Parts: sequence; C-alpha cells; structure tokens
Amino acid sequence: MKKLIIASTSTVHGKEYLEYILPELSVHFKGIQEILFIPYARPSGLTFEEYTEKAKSAFEKININVVGIHEFTNEVDAVNNAKGIFIGGGNTFLLLKTMYEKKVLPVIKNVVENGIPYFGTSAGSNVTGITIQNTNDMPIVYPPTFQSFGFLNFNLNPHYLDADTDSKHMGETRETRIKEFHCFNTIAVLGLREGSWLEVTGNQVILKGNLHARLFQKNKSPLEIPTETNLSFLM
Repeated sequence: MKKLIIASTSTVHGKEYLEYILPELSVHFKGIQEILFIPYARPSGLTFEEYTEKAKSAFEKININVVGIHEFTNEVDAVNNAKGIFIGGGNTFLLLKTMYEKKVLPVIKNVVENGIPYFGTSAGSNVTGITIQNTNDMPIVYPPTFQSFGFLNFNLNPHYLDADTDSKHMGETRETRIKEFHCFNTIAVLGLREGSWLEVTGNQVILKGNLHARLFQKNKSPLEIPTETNLSFLM
C-alpha cells in the first residue's frame, strides 16, 4: 500500500529547510533509521554531495540518517534495499531525465507501490503525478518523455501562486497556463500552495496544511479545496 507525503515546497518563509514538516516526517518514517535521498534535481546547480548534505542536516533533527543514491555503485540495488525514499526539489526536467538515464524510475515506482514510504518536495512532488507537464521549471534538458511515476491519477502544480491584482506584471498567471494545458489535455491539475502537502495512503489522498488548494479540471470552473479535504475522488 502506497504511503506518501507530497509537499509543495521544502521551505516556508521564516523556517529552515524542511523545518515546517519535520513533525509529519517523523511519523511518516517512524521506525526507519535511514532513508535514500535522490538529489538529481540539483536546485541552483548544487552538486549531489552538497544537496545530500543539506537533506542530511535536516533529517538529523528527527534522528534519521540520509544517504544519497549517488553514493552507491548500483543505484537500482540502492532503491530496492531502501527503507524510505526522499526526492527533493530543483529542476523537474533534469530530475526526470536522470531517473530515466539511471534506470531507477520504474524501480522506485515498484518499491513505493509496495509500501516503501516516499516523501517528495517540489520537483519530487511533480513526478508523483501522471506527467510533469504542470511544473513551473524551465526545460533545461530534454527527458525521453514527460510521463512520471503516476502515483496520483492527476497532476500537480507545486508553488501555486494566485494572481496579484495589485501587480503591474502582465505575464501569464499559473491559472492561465493550466487553462492552456487543458486545451490539449484532460488530466486534472491540483495547485498546491506553499506550506501545503498531500498525505497519501493507498488510494486515499488528504490535503494537509493551513491553506486551500486549487483544483483545475477540463471544461469546469476552478475549485477551492479546503484543507483536510479527501481528494480520493480524483484517484
């Protein structure tokens, strides 16, 4: 049975990296002493080593050790032997491309669907949907396909931002871009605001955090989804 925490972001304003969600992670990874970290998304161009050290420092606060997948000779074996998995944020295109190159995407999908706890933030959350087509990232590299894990039967737009009516910026809003997506696709898209996350147990999906999410479905008006809503109807 799947057990996932899918967070919009790793860091909320005024808090250190992962600080806001560590209490949830302590429960999510209860009884697990070490988790496998996938640093492939490389935010701001961090090396695998630098990014893993950042994750390690955060998880030390809840007495969990973090080991980067790049530290293993055989990445596939590392995934198959993992007791828990964390995929961090950064560039979603780079993350997906690297997982395909390393041949770990189907292996991660298999172990998570068979009960290994998964935690994702930002790019690591984008890849839990059907495709990564609703990421906010620049396509700096070209993955072989946009198809990702499909743990959810919908897509995510992490870091969802509402239009600022006082802003003089005339560019597209997130809502505009998602509407453009729905001109050619039928996949539902959930906009996750900063500090919100999804708690997934099997096919049950619960919105967590203090903020509403925004649900977009083709040919329907967007819906504001209150926290603690059961979104299993999307599965």
